[in-house]
Amino acid sequence: MRRYSAWVAWLLLSLPLCGLPASAQSQQPPVVPEGETGRADTRGSGTATQPPEQRSLGSIRGAIVDQSGANVAGARVTLTREDQSPIQEVLSDEDGQFSFVNVAPGPFQVTITSEGFATQAASGILQSGESNILPQITLALATAVTEVRVVPSRVEVAEDQIKAQEKQRVLGVVPNFYVSYDHHAVPLASRQKFELAWKTTVDPVSFGLTGAIAGIQQAQNDFSGYGQGAQGYAKRFGASYANFVVGTYIGGAMLPSLLKQDPRYFYKGSGSKRSRMLYAIANSVICKGDNGHWQANYSSILGSLAAGGISNLYYPAENRDGAQLTFENALIGIGESAAVNLLQEFVIRRLTPNASKHEPASPLSTSN
Repeated sequence: MRRYSAWVAWLLLSLPLCGLPASAQSQQPPVVPEGETGRADTRGSGTATQPPEQRSLGSIRGAIVDQSGANVAGARVTLTREDQSPIQEVLSDEDGQFSFVNVAPGPFQVTITSEGFATQAASGILQSGESNILPQITLALATAVTEVRVVPSRVEVAEDQIKAQEKQRVLGVVPNFYVSYDHHAVPLASRQKFELAWKTTVDPVSFGLTGAIAGIQQAQNDFSGYGQGAQGYAKRFGASYANFVVGTYIGGAMLPSLLKQDPRYFYKGSGSKRSRMLYAIANSVICKGDNGHWQANYSSILGSLAAGGISNLYYPAENRDGAQLTFENALIGIGESAAVNLLQEFVIRRLTPNASKHEPASPLSTSN
């Protein structure tokens, strides 16, 4: 009965205190019923008003400046955590300040990005309930990266291809400069067409072959108006070499430059034998233009006619060709070109140890 009276008295004393703040209530010592001395009252704490998980949150603050010390406004600051918490982002204010609130304790990293500046990062460990102020973050100017691609010009590529062609010699001796084994070779500039003609006409082997032709002509007494002996041989050599030079320069350099045509033979090297034969024969009257399209080989045909007409200036009067014979010789020259092309297609490449890389193509293909 005494224990029941004590509980009633405690309840009566507690009623006036129900409307007071918890801090005021905490000033009143709890009434411990008689007989319960030493037992803690676990029904209320009175030392805090927030749950433990809220009391542990903290904040992260910092300031951003550039290398001159000026505040950087509008910088994007990203907060990442190791515990896979959602990423948070804020922008720095006019004073370069930024802050993250209600941040759970633990390791963190902030990353700062701003246009014109290199990306900067800072990290740390936030303690429970701490307001972590990071050291001032200084952004460095972004390093300009310029990518330079050096692309050789068409003239430079063609020059490299000519250098490769000038190493092409049948059996390692006889020049084979006017053949391209790359069907998509870059067109030659006018200067390069003259360079190829010059290299061909001054090659020591060209002088040797011209001398052999003059010797055969003298042995057969061709162009009898030149006579015999050393003088006759010299005249035959000069006339033969003049024919070679005039034909090479007019048909291989001058007219191709004016008409924008390529004087080279483009090796096919693929397909059936029949298709390769037709290709070789057709190339005696057609050629590639500098635009990559096939067209009539006016340079070679007109070059043969011009060389025949010019030869009348230095051949003996009785051996000079009339107009009819000049055209006949031009037709013979076309036949000779077809024969040489057939040799190029089926024989000469096998005898040319320094032949450049070959890229086959069809005879009527075009390239731009």
